[in-house]
Amino acid sequence: MPTSALPAPARWALYFLLLIGGAVLSVAALAGIVLILAYPQLPSLEVLTDYQPKIPLRIYSSDGYLIGEFGEERRNFAHIKDVPAVMKQAILAAEDERFYQHPGIDTLGVLRAAYSNFVGGGKRQGASTITMQVARNFFLSSEKTLTRKLYEMLLAFKIENNLGKDQILEIYLNQIYLGQRAYGFSAAAQIYFGKALKDVTIAEAAMLAGLPKAPSAYNPVANPKRAQLRQHYVLRRMHELKFIDETLWKSAQTEVLHVKHDANDFGVHADYVAEMARQIAVEQFPDDVYSRGLRVITTINRGEQQAAYLALRRGVIDYDRRHGYRGVEAYVDIKDIAPGQDEELEELLAEYDDSDDLLPAIVLEATPKLVRAYLRGGEVLRISDDGLKFAARMLDEKSPPNKRVRRGAVIRVQKFGKGWQIVQLPEVEAAFVAASPVDGAIRALVGGFDFNRNKFNHVTQAWRQPGSSFKPFIYSAGLEKGYTPASVIEDEPVSISAEETGSQAWEPKNYDGKYEGPMSLRTALAKSKNMVSIRLLRSIGTHYAQDYVTRFGFDADKQPPYLTLALGAGSVTPWQQLAAYSIFANGGYRVSPYIVRQILDDKGNVLAATQPTLAGDESLRAIDARNAWLMDSMMHDVVRRGTATRAAVALKRGDLAGKTGTTNDYIDAWFCGYQPTVVGIAWIGFDQPRRMGNGETGGAAALPMWINFMEHALKGVPESWQESPAGLVSIVANDPSGKTSKEFVYKEHLPPPDAEDETEEVDRQAPAPVQDAKPKAVEKPAVEKPVPPRPVVEKPVPPAPQKPAEKQT
Repeated sequence: MPTSALPAPARWALYFLLLIGGAVLSVAALAGIVLILAYPQLPSLEVLTDYQPKIPLRIYSSDGYLIGEFGEERRNFAHIKDVPAVMKQAILAAEDERFYQHPGIDTLGVLRAAYSNFVGGGKRQGASTITMQVARNFFLSSEKTLTRKLYEMLLAFKIENNLGKDQILEIYLNQIYLGQRAYGFSAAAQIYFGKALKDVTIAEAAMLAGLPKAPSAYNPVANPKRAQLRQHYVLRRMHELKFIDETLWKSAQTEVLHVKHDANDFGVHADYVAEMARQIAVEQFPDDVYSRGLRVITTINRGEQQAAYLALRRGVIDYDRRHGYRGVEAYVDIKDIAPGQDEELEELLAEYDDSDDLLPAIVLEATPKLVRAYLRGGEVLRISDDGLKFAARMLDEKSPPNKRVRRGAVIRVQKFGKGWQIVQLPEVEAAFVAASPVDGAIRALVGGFDFNRNKFNHVTQAWRQPGSSFKPFIYSAGLEKGYTPASVIEDEPVSISAEETGSQAWEPKNYDGKYEGPMSLRTALAKSKNMVSIRLLRSIGTHYAQDYVTRFGFDADKQPPYLTLALGAGSVTPWQQLAAYSIFANGGYRVSPYIVRQILDDKGNVLAATQPTLAGDESLRAIDARNAWLMDSMMHDVVRRGTATRAAVALKRGDLAGKTGTTNDYIDAWFCGYQPTVVGIAWIGFDQPRRMGNGETGGAAALPMWINFMEHALKGVPESWQESPAGLVSIVANDPSGKTSKEFVYKEHLPPPDAEDETEEVDRQAPAPVQDAKPKAVEKPAVEKPVPPRPVVEKPVPPAPQKPAEKQT
């Protein structure tokens, strides 16, 4: 029937339908032409079909715990089969609920977005599916233009035609950026919650799933309130899609999330170890070291490393508390901030990093009896009673205005029983390192109080005066010159000329200012008598002693050949002390401390491995076995009845040996000690050397760190002692006080026997020093610097070690 015969309304309806149909056909034709022309020009999908994500350099403890990660992109590849169902459901609920139904483009979503943009008058809303996001992340920019959107759709079709749904989702799960330099959900789970992806809860999964939309805006570290709103939206969608029931939904909404504020917190405090391992990896494999997935296996043990970290922190904080509260950390302007304006307070606190459990807080109200303070995350603390004791004098109206605890002050707080207490960040620094004396493997290393505040590694880089902890090396030199533990030297004041000191006349004193007259070397070392050490060094010769101590790995140029050497006036690092005391602990062998055991590729193949030196190899002998045994015996007395008796009492063991060290004016404090299975070195002092305060000796300030570590390291370890080597003869020695005791001496150092008895009774008198006597030990080892051997790459011998940075602290 001709259209003219139709009623007018019908004709107009038909015209309208023809117009619509024509428009649709035109659009379809145009789309077809665009598809024909553009599809062949789309990029190859090889980057997806052969997906090789950038995997950062990772550092692990010897027992498999992650301790460090380095790379522009923090990513931990997760296979789709290893991703928990709750994580997949949360992502689908937040990003693409019809992912497994649509062909790459969600038509309903596109229409909804088009309507919203038309009504809104601008390009305000997208309809990106997971496949489209993959296309954009790999091939396109994020600008919101019609051309880019068209290419995104075409690429989504192409991806769907070449990859399965699970393949696409796996790529998305590992490639998407989620803030805090985290790429992929596995890395994000570790960075935000400190746990493996398989262990996340529903609430944590919803928080992570909310990040792709806007990683900065919904970051739970920077914007906890916005992040929570987004999380609740995701949980609601999971409930609407019946991924979770009513009970799980409500439970997840109320779950308290423990978000990590430090992305480098891996649950093991080993930042200095990780940095050392990173440097070694970069030295060995400089190309693409941060993106090829290398794994560095260190020698440290997680439990012992944590024990060392806590021991050092406790030692430093205890020292700091002994010297009082210095005042608040800073002041911020909060006069225009009304109650409830938490975001402004959060922004102010963002300038102050946590130092483990020493947390920054802003004082809202302060009186001598109560302090209210805002803590990061929104909690308002009420601190009173014992929690105020440490800072009490700075709550007084008469306290200095620039140190007083008042409204707007930034303070540090710490959990204290069921409440909180005011504390402060210490100014003093410290170092602790422990190793096996058998092969030099580092068991724990803490290079400072807080790596984020001070990255200077005091174990390897801090050149400090060793004080009395250097005396054992002088005594060891004396034994090689003919002295014995029974030799008697005067503990009386001595005056040293300028010529002998190398600078000015010197009248040294004992630590306590007391002098006890003639005494044996054994007693003098136990009591750390300065006068005896000086007289011993004067007798054997300063140049001989300077040369002798190089056997232990010390640098001759840092140990000037003057009598001040007897009191440890040279310079050493804790790393050198570790190598040196290991020689006493292992019977006289010089082993090289090392911290990297292996370097593996991303498939687990060994690329490099350290070949450690082992005690027992006579080519590594540094000192005579008899010398090592006698020095070990003498240093046991330091712990049994000398300046380190606190260790024997606390640890209830008889196989501990070592030496305290305190420098002039209490500037440095040391304890260097060992048990046959482990050597530990503790040091404390200020970076810019200054007096630590009266009574802050090695036994008071450094020894407690050593004890607290050894409580863990020696738990369940049976007592043991070195075996007596051949060539020693026992004697009955007379002490100047009239007491007799059994002693051991080198057989060749005995006076000619008056009788046929094998055991002689002799007076404890120092033999006349033999100035030209040669040491009985074999020649010094070839390796002269106590730095870690590097992992070997295709060679059985480690590359030459690099000297530690010479920075005086």
